[in-house]
Amino acid sequence: MVDSYDDSLDGEKSKSQVKRELHALVDLGERLTTLKPDLLNKLPLTDALRRALADAPKHVAHIARKRHLQFIGKLMRDQDTDAILQLLDQLDASTRQYNERFHNLERWRDRLIGGGDDVLEKFVSEYPDADRQQLRSLIRQAQHEVAHNKAPASSRKIFKYIRELDETQRGLR
Repeated sequence: MVDSYDDSLDGEKSKSQVKRELHALVDLGERLTTLKPDLLNKLPLTDALRRALADAPKHVAHIARKRHLQFIGKLMRDQDTDAILQLLDQLDASTRQYNERFHNLERWRDRLIGGGDDVLEKFVSEYPDADRQQLRSLIRQAQHEVAHNKAPASSRKIFKYIRELDETQRGLR
């Protein structure tokens, strides 16, 4: 009986798999073209890719843009895609990682408003750059708003402040 299975193909990728991976790199490069320059500076990118990403807005014609995105995809082969994807997942609102971070910040806000000084101390130990005085003032205002059934303006300010602290700590700002 002739064995139709060829052992020499073990571990090799099919042509289709290689194409899928290259298309994924082009898609990742296209996502990078939408980022602000300050966020791009935080990514471990080569100088050639940085120049290509800076030139991307110049290509407005459809085929020119497509060709340039293919070039960016080619340059993406030499990049640390895991680090890039990790940052993009923290910024993309449709990812699980972003949602978990967002819900964690909401829980911190609710604990700060409902808790006492011990919760504030735990928060400050996790976020050492936090301004205690500003947070205490916002917490008092939020508690007053809750007690008098007013709009939660201070609660929103607390969340915005906490989010800014978290983004600064994670290197997203």
